Amino acid sequence: MVSFFAGTEEGGKDVSIWLTAYNDGRWSPQRRIAWDEDAPCWNPVLFKDARSAIHLFYKVGFSPETWTGARMISRDGGESWSEPEHFPAGILGPTKNKPLTMSNGEVICGTSVESYKAWACWAEVFDERTWRRFGPIYHEGAAKGVIQPSVVELTQGRLKMFMRSTQAIGRVCTAESYNHGRTWGKVRATVLPNPNSGIDVVRLSTGPIIIAYNDSTVHRTPLSLAASFDEGETWAKLLDLETEEGEFSYPSLIQSMDGDLHIAYTWRRKTINHVSLGSDEVQAMLDRQR
Repeated sequence: MVSFFAGTEEGGKDVSIWLTAYNDGRWSPQRRIAWDEDAPCWNPVLFKDARSAIHLFYKVGFSPETWTGARMISRDGGESWSEPEHFPAGILGPTKNKPLTMSNGEVICGTSVESYKAWACWAEVFDERTWRRFGPIYHEGAAKGVIQPSVVELTQGRLKMFMRSTQAIGRVCTAESYNHGRTWGKVRATVLPNPNSGIDVVRLSTGPIIIAYNDSTVHRTPLSLAASFDEGETWAKLLDLETEEGEFSYPSLIQSMDGDLHIAYTWRRKTINHVSLGSDEVQAMLDRQR
């Protein structure tokens, strides 16, 4: 299942949240499932919880500085959806990347706030009825800073967050927590370049961390995958998904239950592309880099 926002132009009042699903070799017709009469909708995030309910998180507002977080829930596999729930001011839900069910059963969302000349990330822990917010997680001394975090759990309670950064930093940034996201260490830059563009990470069932990112400090091309075998300290490129001129951006990355790797991303701001890599293919790429 893939969700995305689309409309006349980014920020237009007609921009809505759309959904499509892949089954039996084909994609279903696209359905518009969330919109607002007075403002655009942005950055949908899908999440399946421990009870198999599907959460659709998204944002409403004319700019990231004015966003309100929202959520709809489906309990029948995406066929029908609840009425939109708007979160209280200060709670946004996941800004771009998927939540994570931690080893203690709690769900953590990586979120961020884009204020005037100041960006920062936060960790939001939620259940059906309550939200708790921890942070800020920010880059000291850099103009603006970091946003749109993606979180993995390394060992029980030990988390690592990877973040998009402004071009003043020019690198994917990271921070760690040792207490299920309650407190976080300093933000530091990794070796991976970042042209102020979205990323996503996933920790494979076999242990390595995979990141989807733009391998450039200037352009949103190429769009690449890299792997880390030492908990995100060093990285080895696996392959380039796109190398031509243009914008290939905002990747979403998951490992399905059969071990395959799925990547969905924006193709030149015109369509959504989906790439599937079989588990054997992924393992072969990893073996070549060890």
